[in-house]
Amino acid sequence: MTTLGDDIEVREGTYGDKVIAVEPGGAEFIPLKERHGRPLNLFWTWTSPNMEFATVFVGFIGVVFFGLSFWETFLAIVLGTALGSVTLGILGTAGPQYGVPQMVLSRLGFGYWGNVLPAGINALVAGIGWFAVNSVSGALALSALTHMPEVLALLIVVGLQLAVAFLGHNLIHVFERYAFPVLVVIFLIASVWTFGKANPGAVHKTIPGAFLIEVGATFGYAVGWNPYASDYTRYLKPETSKPAIALWSFLGVFLSCVLLETVGAAAGTLPAVASNANPTAGWTGIFPTWLGDLTLIAIVIGGIAANALNIYSGAISFTAIGFKLPLAARRAIVALGFGAIGFFVAWSGLSDAGAKYTNFLLIIAYWIAPWLAVMFCDMFLRRRQDPARIEHLLFNRKFTNWAGPVSMAVGVVVSIWLFANQPPRYVGTVPTHNGNFGDLTFEVGFVLTAVIYLAWRLIADRRASAAVAS
Repeated sequence: MTTLGDDIEVREGTYGDKVIAVEPGGAEFIPLKERHGRPLNLFWTWTSPNMEFATVFVGFIGVVFFGLSFWETFLAIVLGTALGSVTLGILGTAGPQYGVPQMVLSRLGFGYWGNVLPAGINALVAGIGWFAVNSVSGALALSALTHMPEVLALLIVVGLQLAVAFLGHNLIHVFERYAFPVLVVIFLIASVWTFGKANPGAVHKTIPGAFLIEVGATFGYAVGWNPYASDYTRYLKPETSKPAIALWSFLGVFLSCVLLETVGAAAGTLPAVASNANPTAGWTGIFPTWLGDLTLIAIVIGGIAANALNIYSGAISFTAIGFKLPLAARRAIVALGFGAIGFFVAWSGLSDAGAKYTNFLLIIAYWIAPWLAVMFCDMFLRRRQDPARIEHLLFNRKFTNWAGPVSMAVGVVVSIWLFANQPPRYVGTVPTHNGNFGDLTFEVGFVLTAVIYLAWRLIADRRASAAVAS
């Protein structure tokens, strides 16, 4: 984006590359004079948030909860993570060109007010759901390290996370960069130690459809970052290399998730870890004291790294819904509000965290896959449109595209009704009759939404062309 009109909402204030400063504004266009950074920054921005126990646990559940073998779990990890990482890289390439967050770009496929559906869901999932999940992970680690009450540990972790997210974009990038070497070194040592003790050939009892359920969980974890993609690329200059953006974003998520999820699968083959009521303490318990303590510290830092993004992007998504908030620090204030709510949700999740986390990962995939279908179909249909025309739709409150919210809603509802597999809460029609189908909700939701959206748009465009011709 290089031209601005009166209909473009521009972020106010001066921010530039200042680190210890509250980022002004919310979901507006980033002025060209404020652009800075390089694609390589995206590697640690997307690596550090995944260097935490929540990532390890995704592989752990494949072996312990679903009964897959180590190698079956590894294959599911690679497949699901690759799908979610590729889409993240593609989405992030639009950030520098249009200078807006991902949930503003989502208005192209959903219309201005139709976009309330995905933006509202993402605000709740990111600002409260993911925030609670990672806060629990960090709190359990801090509690295991210091033996302080879990609630006190949770309060400390949430406070540190909010401090980073409150200041905003630049501090987040800097925090992720400096956390990166610390997290990578500690987790690599922990990984080598875990693999050395693991038993990949351990006897296992697989539940029906386990492989597809694990693919859904790993995809849900990686794709959970997708609605944030351009939030962290919109400050880059418009001429920034798109292949570089896609590559570093992909590698950041893919490598970190595959490594730590595979470590989780390896840890799950150890009876001492699999049987522990506190999986964090169980895993770190196989290490010597010095390494166990370092790993717990890394888990806390990783949780902060993840939730800095979650609470920041959750607040961005909320402001992208379209509410007019007059305060210059509106994003920062919304972040504090979400953090306060997320604390109480996390508090309630300190018990039975494992089962709740599994269900949460699948739910992430349930809604993001149909949203991605709309996004990619719309990108395909607009591939020849003038970017200058496209950019003026982003803040046009009269712009409608009901094909997006309707197709996404239908895709979500129908796919969950037929294919969701989350016992004992709900089991869809298909897995009820044949458990070997596992959980195909995100796959079916994506395809169904894409078909409806493309058919709707094709019919609507033909009618519009016919009306012009007459």
